[in-house]
Formats: sequence, C-alpha cells, structure tokens
Amino acid sequence: MNSYKNPLEERYSSEEMLFNFSHNNKFRTWRQLWIALAEIEKNLGLEITDEQIAELKANAENIDYDKAAEYEKKFRHDVMAHVHTYGDVAPSAKGIIHLGATSAFVGDNTDLIQIRDGLLILKKKLVNVIKSLADFAIQYKDLPTLGFTHFQPAQLTTVGKRATLWLQSLVLDIEELDFFLETLRFRGVKGTTGTAASFLELFNGDYSKVKHLDKELSKRFGFDKVFGVSGQTYDRKIDAKVVALLSNIAQSAHKFTNDLRLLQNLKEIEEPFEKNQIGSSAMAYKRNPMRSERIGALAKYVMSLTTSSAMVASTQWFERTLDDSANKRLTIPQAFLAVDAILLIWNNIMNGIVVYPNRINKHIEEELPFMATEYIIMEEVKAGGDRQEIHEVIRVHSMEASKQVKVEGKENDLIERILNDDSLKLDKSKLKEVLDPKNFIGFAPIQTEEFIKNEVQPILDQNKDLIGLEADLKV
Repeated sequence: MNSYKNPLEERYSSEEMLFNFSHNNKFRTWRQLWIALAEIEKNLGLEITDEQIAELKANAENIDYDKAAEYEKKFRHDVMAHVHTYGDVAPSAKGIIHLGATSAFVGDNTDLIQIRDGLLILKKKLVNVIKSLADFAIQYKDLPTLGFTHFQPAQLTTVGKRATLWLQSLVLDIEELDFFLETLRFRGVKGTTGTAASFLELFNGDYSKVKHLDKELSKRFGFDKVFGVSGQTYDRKIDAKVVALLSNIAQSAHKFTNDLRLLQNLKEIEEPFEKNQIGSSAMAYKRNPMRSERIGALAKYVMSLTTSSAMVASTQWFERTLDDSANKRLTIPQAFLAVDAILLIWNNIMNGIVVYPNRINKHIEEELPFMATEYIIMEEVKAGGDRQEIHEVIRVHSMEASKQVKVEGKENDLIERILNDDSLKLDKSKLKEVLDPKNFIGFAPIQTEEFIKNEVQPILDQNKDLIGLEADLKV
C-alpha cells in the first residue's frame, strides 16, 4: 500500500487485456520470436542444430526475472539482458540466440503482436455493445420521445431511432478497426537500420534467403503483410493510428454516456442501479450515473493520448531514435486498457438499462401542443383562413400557454385555448385525434428497422462467434 498502483489494473481493465500487455506475455513472445528466427535460419542453411533449438524450446517459459533485472542494471539494455538470461538456461544455444537481429526484432514485432491481439480483445466487446444497442433499438423503435436540438425540445423521434445514432458511431468504429487489422503489417526481419546488412554475410549475399526469412517469420506469427521497408523500427505512424482508432471508440462511448446522463436527469432512461448501491454519501435518495461518468473519465484520458503518439511519430530521427521507448511503454498499453474498461462498462450498462415510458410520455405531453401548431395552421388555411392572421392567433395563444408553464408552473393549456377559440374553424374533434405522438415521429421506426437490417445485422452475422460476454464491473 506504500507504492502507486495503476487504477487501470486495479479497478477497471479485464484480465485478458492485462495479460496481453503483461511482462510474461511480452517476454515469452520475445523467446518465441528467437526460437522461430533460429528455426528458419537453420532451414536456410545456417549452422544451428536441432539440439540447440530443442533446448531453446524447453526453456521458453523458464524466465528468471530477477536475473534479467541484474543483467539490465549491468548492461543498461533490456534486450541484451534477456538474451543473456535465456542463454544461461539454454547454454548450448547461447551463441545463436538473436543471431543477426537487432533489438527492434523482438521489441517491435512483439508490440505489433500485442496491438493486433489487443484489438481482437476489444472487437469482441465492441461487437457485444453493438448487439445490445441493436436489440434495444428494435425493442423501442416505436416508442415516441422528445427529440432535442441544442438540448431544447424539438420534433419527436423514438427511443429506438435515437439508439441508432449511437450505433452509427460504432459502425464507423468497427469498420475502421477491421480495416486496421486487415492492413496491419509486421516488422519482420530487417536488420539494424533496415538494410538487412547483418544477414548479408550470414547468407553469403543471398538476398532471396533474407526475404524468405522475413516472410516466413511473419506468417508464423499470423501476419500476411510485412513492411516492405523500415528503418530500425516499424513506422511509428502505426502507434499514432491505433491510438487514434482507440480515441474514436472512446469518443463514441462518451457521446452515449453524455446522452444517457442527460436522460437520467430527465428520469426517462437510467443506467443500472444495484440494490445496495449508494449514490451519495450525504444524499440517500441520489441515483448517480456512476458507470456513465466512469466511461466519460476514461474516454477523456484516451482522447488525450492521441497527441502523445502523434508527437512520437512526427519526431523520429532518420532510421530511429530512442525517445519513443518510454512514451510507447505508457501510451499504447494504457490506451488499450482504458478502452477495454470503457467497453466492459458499456456492456454492463446495456445489460441493465431501464426505460420509463410514462415519464417519456409526460414530457411529450408538455411539449406536443407547441409542435402541433404547424398542423393547426395548415388545417385553418385549408378551411379558408388567412395564414398570417391564423399565425398571429396561434402565436398569442402559444405565448400565453408558455407563460402558464414557465412563470406560473402550471400545465400546458395551449390545446384547450385553441379548442375554446371560436375564431378558429378547424375540426376540433380531429385535432384531439391528431395529438397522438406517433403522428409526429416521421419515418423513425422504418429508418430504425432498415438501419439495423442493412448496416448492423451484417456486422453481427460476420462476428456471430464473438457474441456473448460477461460484463461484471470490478468495482
């Protein structure tokens, strides 16, 4: 308790994402890369024995972290520290570990593996949010609700149609995520400055063997695409792009939670509130939207990280500098951990979200009379009235009704005023029929159905094996 602990680890992120960026996963991957390098180099004719490779494999997970720390303190070089640590437990292979490679061989390739695997972890959570929102949209596609522009009451929409706006953002996000995965390149085997000069002598000038080594190793780790050229490191634009992608997901989540928090204040829709949950230490009645607020806090953090990775990408010198290292160790894992937590919480919200139709309808009844004035004017004109004169009559009634609501705190009596105005010629009985909220939602239900069918369902069908997720909160 006397040292700082990262809240992303303690309070928010999933075990699978924490493992993805863990020391064990990182350094085991380094060893798998060294084993693959040795095996392919042997197959290409280098003097490496089966016994050496067998000893490397037998000790792939036998990592003495204390010894590695001692070596790093001595060498001030993390990769060489682990080369020596590995060599101590695989002495016959000590001379061929990391043969021809540079530090970025294990460092950068592992980073790319973690980025890919991290995105796959996030994709599952993202697909499940999309599924929950799609189900929610269909369930409430016909339920009228006040639309808002500038957070002022506007034309009606439906609860389900509004959910499609949240979904639309996520559709863009998952399209971007899939494109990123499809085009992600492996660094592969490129040498110290990207020229593969260290392999020139190893393979007696045979460039075809170097290319084979590059492609074969990349395929072994699940990458069909390899950087055609690099300096010592892969292009740091990859880091900037992936953090921007994570930021986009965070933006979508923040938009959703802003809307939900406003709706919770209106008492129309609420996030889950558990039986023993406390909203406020002082005000016992409070039902604070803590899940939505937590997403907002984490989302702001993720969005702030885009500047960091962009500065790293833009300030690399020539074939490489090391001023990216500490930044990458912080930015990339924590962006992933935060978005992982965001999507976990979002799924948790959707699993218990509550809608209050009566409250929604009450707000509609308060505002609908004002929205019906356009219809009333049109009907009066059809009945032979003068539009400008009618407009003035309706305007005066509207102002008085508004005064009733705002100044005197009474109910909106605009319709009663119009019904009692003998100067208006419209069919008064028809007016009451027209005031059904469903007459004011336009094509919202159809738009919702079409959007889910045409744009969302194909995503769910393509990823049906990812559907199903436990989304309990840590705290």
